Amino acid sequence: MGQEGSLTFHKYFERGLHSLVRLPRLYKRGVQLAVDSLLLAASFTLAMALRLDSFDFITNPEPWIAFAIVLPITLLIFVRTGFYRALVRYISSRAFTTMFWGILSSAVLLFATSQLLGLFVPRSVPGIYAMLALLTVGGVRFALRDLIFRQQKRGRIPVLIYGANDQGESLIHVLGHGRDYVPIGFVDDSPHLHGTDIGGLRVYAPDQLPELVAASGISLVLLALPQASRDHRNQIITQLATLSVKVQTIPEIEDIVSGRASLSEFREVPPEDLLGRDPVPPKPDLMGQAIAGKVVMVSGAGGSIGSELCRQILSYSPKTLLLYDISELALYSLDHELQAMAAQMKAPPHIIPMIGSVQTPRRVASVISRFGVQTIYHAAAYKHVPLVEQNMIEGLRNNVFGTQTLLEAAIAHKVEAFTMISTDKAVRPTNVMGASKRLAELICQAQAAQQSTTQISMVRFGNVLGSSGSVIPRFRAQIASGGPVTVTHPEITRYFMSIPEAAQLVIQAGAMAKGGDVFVLDMGQPVKIVDLADRMVRLSGMTPFIRGTENTGGDIEICFTQLRPGEKLYEELLIAEDAHVTAHPRIKTATEAFLPQNALEQVLERLQVACLEQDIPTLRQLLQDAPLQYTPDPNLVDLAWQANNTPRGPAAQS
Repeated sequence: MGQEGSLTFHKYFERGLHSLVRLPRLYKRGVQLAVDSLLLAASFTLAMALRLDSFDFITNPEPWIAFAIVLPITLLIFVRTGFYRALVRYISSRAFTTMFWGILSSAVLLFATSQLLGLFVPRSVPGIYAMLALLTVGGVRFALRDLIFRQQKRGRIPVLIYGANDQGESLIHVLGHGRDYVPIGFVDDSPHLHGTDIGGLRVYAPDQLPELVAASGISLVLLALPQASRDHRNQIITQLATLSVKVQTIPEIEDIVSGRASLSEFREVPPEDLLGRDPVPPKPDLMGQAIAGKVVMVSGAGGSIGSELCRQILSYSPKTLLLYDISELALYSLDHELQAMAAQMKAPPHIIPMIGSVQTPRRVASVISRFGVQTIYHAAAYKHVPLVEQNMIEGLRNNVFGTQTLLEAAIAHKVEAFTMISTDKAVRPTNVMGASKRLAELICQAQAAQQSTTQISMVRFGNVLGSSGSVIPRFRAQIASGGPVTVTHPEITRYFMSIPEAAQLVIQAGAMAKGGDVFVLDMGQPVKIVDLADRMVRLSGMTPFIRGTENTGGDIEICFTQLRPGEKLYEELLIAEDAHVTAHPRIKTATEAFLPQNALEQVLERLQVACLEQDIPTLRQLLQDAPLQYTPDPNLVDLAWQANNTPRGPAAQS
């Protein structure tokens, strides 16, 4: 019966609290004025009783006359100083300061009134009254705030904030205004903060994370680390990944200040933080050398690398930025974005979107000549290994003959600099995409040896994080749908770099070109793809598992499919072993053998004929015979060839 009575009381208390919170603002202020009047009267009564050691003064009208004069003036001070504008559930130290000065003024006024009018109020009573009023008026508010917070905490997700800084403290207030999360405490690497309180929350050491997660049922950690290096963030993320709690970040300060994001927009951990390598700041002289005041063209401008190149180029004030792409949608989206960026510049460059294919000689030549292009960044390519394996002819036409067409037009119209974006898959290729890019490199090297009007260079690097078709967006989609997360092979590794860093390094490498250079970007250490998948599952707050191993219990399965046609276990960046340093610590240059122009033309002519005749076996044999070190997959997977060579009709069915 006693338990039932307690539950009933709790239920009615909750209803009353809920009704109080939902009252109109004017009614709330009226309630606060009435309650404060009672609290101040009680404080004065208790102050007199404590001083006189009895309640005999109650029948004496003089103390009450003094209090009756002081009370309305005190309430008026509270009103005028904005004390009642502070909502009880969000009351802060600022409201407490206002209350302190209001009560101090009330005590001084009580003393002055009693002395001037000769009323019976002992001299020590105003001081006692002030202390009691602070305890009652302030205590009731803070107690009510805690009750409201406890009520609101029910059903909300407990959250830890990693980073006891200004941004983390601001996050407490943002979470307090919301209905989804309740902050439990801070975690910070700084030892002198451990054990302290910030915004009412305790700051813990990182080694206390496991017990905190277990004891508080924490399922989300928010990273508030605006100044941390990428390497430091990676160390933190690695530690958090072992706990299988969901980890999210908050937007950068610049995005919040500019209005592009709000503090409450929690985001997935950026791909760059999963790898933990800090980029080297770009060198302004190299960045602007082939861009500032020039007419710059980017082929494949709508792609992952092409679009980022355009963003970087725009910030170094070209005279004209020419966007060249065959995709209307990609070109439209990029043009819209860049025009908005240019509108914020003091001297915006002319941005020209041009639809076209690099395989069309007249279109390419017309664009270069009419706009007086001075610098070209050639990013147009078919890059997805399985698709190019299944569409060999179009892959070769675009990647090889498209490069040849664009480069010949650039030389003919005296373009100053031509930089081709290559790939690590061009090194000892096992797929058509890699072979096509190595052929494109040979074209650039041969042309560079033939002339000196156009400075030609190639920049070779591995995978870029977050690009279309890359593993991180695919893993995120698979995790969001409940798995499984698919990895082609347990031992497969890849080099990774962020798209902005790759674009900056491409521009800087092109500026250092002397003619025929093959630049290789320092990609850091290769990453094991299964480890990346494991970390991403854990950072989403779930546990990964692999069938057939000891780790068979979990939320998301990581399963192995098989290497796709033409796919390597390990990628390389150099054909020869020697690489030379340059003026940039992340850019090296390689000296590699290539075919003279006459010999190369013979190879290209035979390839062109095989493409026109749709002769896939001959095409592949020509690639093997060319000096590419191409070792293809035994099976031909070109879709058109398979369709043409698959038996049909009754004979096929028998």
